[in-house]
Parts: sequence; structure tokens; C-alpha cells
Amino acid sequence: MALTFRTLTDFHDHGFDDVIDVRSPAEFAEDHVPGAISLPVLNNEERAEVGTIYVQDSPFKARKLGAALVFRNAANHIEQKLSHHEGGWRPLVYCWRGGQRSGSFTWLLQQIGWRAEVVEGGYQTYRRLVNKYLYDTALPHRFLLLDGYTGTAKTDLLKLVEARGGQVLDLEGLANHRGSLLGDMPAPQPLQKGFESALATVLCRLDPARPVLVEAESSKVGQRIIPPSVWALMKAAPRVEVRASAEARCAYLTRAYDDILSDAVMLRERLGHLRAHRSNAVVDNWFDLIDEGDKLGLTRTLMLDHYDLAYEKSRRAIGAEVLDHVDAGALDTAGLNSAADRIMAVMERFANN
Repeated sequence: MALTFRTLTDFHDHGFDDVIDVRSPAEFAEDHVPGAISLPVLNNEERAEVGTIYVQDSPFKARKLGAALVFRNAANHIEQKLSHHEGGWRPLVYCWRGGQRSGSFTWLLQQIGWRAEVVEGGYQTYRRLVNKYLYDTALPHRFLLLDGYTGTAKTDLLKLVEARGGQVLDLEGLANHRGSLLGDMPAPQPLQKGFESALATVLCRLDPARPVLVEAESSKVGQRIIPPSVWALMKAAPRVEVRASAEARCAYLTRAYDDILSDAVMLRERLGHLRAHRSNAVVDNWFDLIDEGDKLGLTRTLMLDHYDLAYEKSRRAIGAEVLDHVDAGALDTAGLNSAADRIMAVMERFANN
């Protein structure tokens, strides 16, 4: 009998040795249960072919071809990727809606002796649970936002706080983006569904009784939208503000964004869009600095003439409560470690309020 999960936490606490996604590679790439192993029983082309035959020719012919392909591919997985498992292995299997693909594969695994089970409703069940968690339910967590001007090493501080045992939600890490116009990473961002799956998984594992440190963001991280339940907590959360001198921030940003600052073509394309927000003289000056290869000078004027102004405007609009200010000094190892200790102290006070 297929297993039924009522909540996202129940799904994540499934207790099986592995989770196997037997959908096509394209379906898996869009989104999947975090940690799932991709073992497609139909590849992208085969799935399209079977679907076409089902609609345009005959459902019987489609099922016959599909069965042959599913068991052929399943046999290949058993001989290769699954051959090392012992008899007590317990995998949990899902496909798109808990139908023939996962059912057939699970049956075959059971015939071998493995204690395989299938998810009732498949990926669609999992996705409904994610949607309910992030869109329809008020989260039980207490957020504390880590705020500060651009270049105050907030991402580094999140990692240092986490290393000290603090609870952290790293939205930029989950979205694979540095959270600004020039924040692209070498690898692309996950799709929205993938971002939400990773986000919901992290939230489910956090202790609601302890505060969660989250970097202050806009409602989007790159192209990924922060879901309503998370955004609601962020808007209402008090803040701890990190401070550092303009010189320290400029030096930090020049190091952290060297890959972006080295791409003159991309810089001109991205910064050109800011003519709607900044004067032509300001943008032309940026372009001159790009042409001169003056990374430090470009970083400084971008910081002072754009990012700091945007930050100040956002802070005035939000008017959020600031619990404390933390000086990160020169944004070096000593300064960041001292700031992380201070942030931990603020989190402890916040937890006891």
C-alpha cells in the first residue's frame, strides 16, 4: 500500500534509507524532494514519445511501450547504481502522481527483497505540502534580521553565527545569489519550486523555540521570490545592524565581487539599466571607471551613489525596530569574530524576551 503523508514534517521524517525519484531528468531538474536520488525509468525523449502515442494513437500501445521501457531502464539501475545495496535496504519511491512509473519500479524492488514503498500521490503530494507550508500556514519561527549597509559581510557573519550554534536561515545560499543587481553566481539559480523546496526543508528542521537569524533582504533574492509566510516574518522582525567604515566595506566588496568586477561587458549591461534611477552623469562615471579597470574606484562609487542610497530609502520605508548595533571593525577575521560574538549575545537576549 502506498504511504500517505499529512504534513511536510511527516514527509521529511519518513525514516527510509533513501528517497528515489523515478521521473524524467527534466522533471527532476525543475524540482525534487531535497536529497532524492534521480533514477528515471523514462528519459525525457521516452516520456514524450509515450505521451504522444497515448494521445494521438492508442492508450494500450502507449502503456505497452511504457512498460517495456520502464522495466528495461529499471533493470539497468538495479545492475549499476543499486547493485551495492544489501537485502535490508529501505527506499521510498515517487513519480509524478504516484502512478505506474513509481508503482512498477517499487514492485520490482520488492520482488528482489528490498523493503521499498511508494508515495501516495507522488511528487504532487509533496508539492502540495510545500505550498501549504509556505503559502497557507503561519510559520512558528521567530526571526531576527541581520541588517546593515552593503558590504558589511552579513553572509560571512551568518556562517560565523551558525558555527557558534546559532540558528540561521541563509536565503542567499538557498537561492544561489548574492542578493543584488550584481549578485549572480557562476552557477544558475534554482527554479522557484526548487528554491521553495530547499527553503521549506531548512525551516522544518529549525527549532521554533529558538530565534532564527536571517539576512535582511528585499522580497526577491535575484529572480527567486521569498514566499509569503517567510516574508511576513521578515517584515515584522526586529533587527541587529552591522556597522563598518566605508573604506572597510569598499575593500571587502572589491574582494568579494572580483568575478563580477572583472566582467566589463556584463557590468555595462547591468548598470545601464540604472539610468532610470540614477543620473546619466553618475552612470557615465561608472562606465568610465569600468573602462579604466578601476575596480576599487567603481566599487566605492557604486556603494556610495547607489547601494547606500537604496538602503537608506528602504530603512525609512520599513521603520523596523533595531535591537542593537554591532561594529565589525575592519571586516577582517578579528572584527568579524568579535561581531559574531556580539550577535550571539543579541540573539540570546531576544530569545529570553
